[in-house]
Amino acid sequence: MKNAYLVLLPLLLFGASTFAQEHDSKWGAWYMYFLNHQIQDSKFGIQADAQYRDWQLGGDFQQSILRGALTYQPIPEIKAAFGYSYFVNGPEGNAKTTSMEHRIFQDINFPQKVGSFMSLNHRLRLEERWVEDQDFRTRVRYAAAFTIPITKNEHGATGFYLAIFDEIFINGQTHIGNGREVGLFDRNWLYGALGYALSKNLKVQLGALNQVTENSVKNNLQVSLIHSF
Repeated sequence: MKNAYLVLLPLLLFGASTFAQEHDSKWGAWYMYFLNHQIQDSKFGIQADAQYRDWQLGGDFQQSILRGALTYQPIPEIKAAFGYSYFVNGPEGNAKTTSMEHRIFQDINFPQKVGSFMSLNHRLRLEERWVEDQDFRTRVRYAAAFTIPITKNEHGATGFYLAIFDEIFINGQTHIGNGREVGLFDRNWLYGALGYALSKNLKVQLGALNQVTENSVKNNLQVSLIHSF
């Protein structure tokens, strides 16, 4: 099973790039805050995130996200989540119009150790999407995320680390209303970042994400604050 996981990841990293047709030379920016809380003496927890995305590094609003979920961890090797997301989307350029999207999602996570120091988390997500001016849609996402420690801090916990992940998105439907269609392949994200654990419960990451869609490629700067308590 472990060998199968390690074979699947390079296929995701390499395969989706063939869909791209046009490269956007302007960098975008995603600014993100993630929160995780495990309820004491319980298998339940909560997770949430707030994000602001810009078509450029600033000044051209692309998207805002508010997301929250209830988590359940029956055993250490599995964590499930059920949640809701609210999106506001803006077009690129000077137009001020926006559109909304509501999502319900279900996650299942499978963390595993790779060797003596590296960790790998598999996440499978199903989304039910209500996009403004479109028919109801679903989407399946699979992500494989590596965390590679580099240094230890004075308390023996992780200091600097590398975060690398790849995520592929597959649409459940191709017809989205009013005669419009999309492909089964929606997009692929390839991400790499340098992170630092400020404390046991607080981490900061600075990285870059390459997004490949059916028609385009775009790079985004990512700044993340990850808080657990």
